[in-house]
Amino acid sequence: MKKKRILFLFVTLFASTLLYSQVVGVKTNLVMDAMKIINLGAEVGLSKKLTLDLYANYNPWKYKDQKMMKMLAIQPELRYWFCDKFNGHFVGFHVHGGVYQAAAINMPWGIWPELKDHRFKGNFFGAGISYGYQWILAKHWNLEGNIGVGYASMSSSNARRAVRRLAKDIRTI
Repeated sequence: MKKKRILFLFVTLFASTLLYSQVVGVKTNLVMDAMKIINLGAEVGLSKKLTLDLYANYNPWKYKDQKMMKMLAIQPELRYWFCDKFNGHFVGFHVHGGVYQAAAINMPWGIWPELKDHRFKGNFFGAGISYGYQWILAKHWNLEGNIGVGYASMSSSNARRAVRRLAKDIRTI
């Protein structure tokens, strides 16, 4: 119940900013929505060509067969707009951080191969840059495309040692 109250307060806080046209924009990431990951962002105009994008996502779900990719991530980004804010091309600098817990997931292209057979839990932080474009669709609707690259430092506790110890204890019984 407490989590629902916090989520309601968070959504209400961001929804109340809709009163300021072209000063604040509320947004969501459609890719994250398709993956059923809770996400919400707000972009605040700082000057004619600068904005601050505040974005967070939260994935509390477990999947079948002990698969899991739980996370809470926050990413503030300072953006410079080449035209006016909320319109056209922009570049950005972001920092990010959060906590995660992942297990039994086969990542594509050989990324993090240990994740398929082990569980990792920890936190991460990092920084990066981005480039994007925003199209004005209607008076209160924009569509944004964004691509970024960055670095993340991850600290984790690996459950491999605990699994080996458990297997050894079972063999000795």
